[in-house]
Amino acid sequence: MTGFSHQAWQHTAKLQHAVTAHPFNEELATGGLSRDRFKFYLVQDARYLVEFARALAAAAAKAPEPADVAFLAGAAREAIVTEREMHESYFALFELSESELAAVETSPTCLAYTSFLLATAHTRSYEELLAALLPCFWVYQHVGSGILARQSPGAANPYRAWIDTYAAEEFEATVREARDTLDRAARNAGEATREKMLAAFTRACEYEWLFWDSAYHQEGWKTATMR
Repeated sequence: MTGFSHQAWQHTAKLQHAVTAHPFNEELATGGLSRDRFKFYLVQDARYLVEFARALAAAAAKAPEPADVAFLAGAAREAIVTEREMHESYFALFELSESELAAVETSPTCLAYTSFLLATAHTRSYEELLAALLPCFWVYQHVGSGILARQSPGAANPYRAWIDTYAAEEFEATVREARDTLDRAARNAGEATREKMLAAFTRACEYEWLFWDSAYHQEGWKTATMR
């Protein structure tokens, strides 16, 4: 019998294909993605990770087992420390100053995604929260490993550090543990809770696609001129 995470991934197969086929990720794979688009993505992702870490910390506080507390708390730390180190190396490469970063407004999609995660963290069950958090891990690993598999040996790609981060064996191990944590929670959940978990997983996958799309189009607030 397959676990809940496998079933949820199969349920969202169209979304997963759409993510990998998105022009942002296709151009990331070839190295042809414009710097402006990648810079916009980095700023939004750095802001997303702070709130993602808060949601992970909330999950750690809800976790019934000490091992799950340790994993989720550790993942929250990694989101802030390890992944932001990669972001900051690109900020330095692109010569982006703190003032320039601060001048970029949080996009509507970034705000919506993080608001969804935090609302789930504070108003929904532990099981639903785990389901909402998993796509960020898994989708990135899926995209990163897929791109790496298509890279020619020795090919120069300005985004190789990003690709290597999410295609790394260490990150794959994190995804496996996140899946295992969710699967254990699902085994003890009733049917009604599992349905809510699937809805949370699906919505987070939708936000993953929207996040890539918003970065590609450098999404702003259409109401900005009305302020």
